Amino acid sequence: MDLFFSSWEKILRIVVLGVCGYIVLVLLLRTTGQRTLSKLNAFDFVITVALGSTFGTLLLSSDTQLIDGIMAFGVLVGLQFSVSWLTVRSDTVKRVVKNEPKLVYYKGNYLIGNMKKVRIVKEEIEQSIRSTGHSSVRDVDAVVLETDGGLSIISKGSNESIEVLNIEKPKKSSK
Repeated sequence: MDLFFSSWEKILRIVVLGVCGYIVLVLLLRTTGQRTLSKLNAFDFVITVALGSTFGTLLLSSDTQLIDGIMAFGVLVGLQFSVSWLTVRSDTVKRVVKNEPKLVYYKGNYLIGNMKKVRIVKEEIEQSIRSTGHSSVRDVDAVVLETDGGLSIISKGSNESIEVLNIEKPKKSSK
């Protein structure tokens, strides 16, 4: 019955291609630098999913040769490297690829408009505040949703100001 086991040859192919593909993928990711492995923005997420899909296809499709997988890895990692290189050098590319940080809480006010835009609720902000060791929102001046999806907490009395952090101040505050 081929449903559970068809041949040792197929198993050996998966093991050999898995090891080779893994080594190539790790080498590519290591040579392209830490940026490739950093927290993900939307473009990085797409590349990560595509790399995983390519690796899975390489392992499980008998129609895919090792060189096909290596070339696909190279194209995807090359795209990621190129876009991140351009992002650093071009404000236009940066605006297309990355989101801007969004202020979601500021000086006692939940910024409902921004919260709706980024689809975050009050409880998520409060959970993030608690996870940084603050017992109350009163201990916090601002909460920023970062480009990688994480929440940054700016404590009261901190030397950081919204201007220095390059975050747009709210025009109107709403509780």
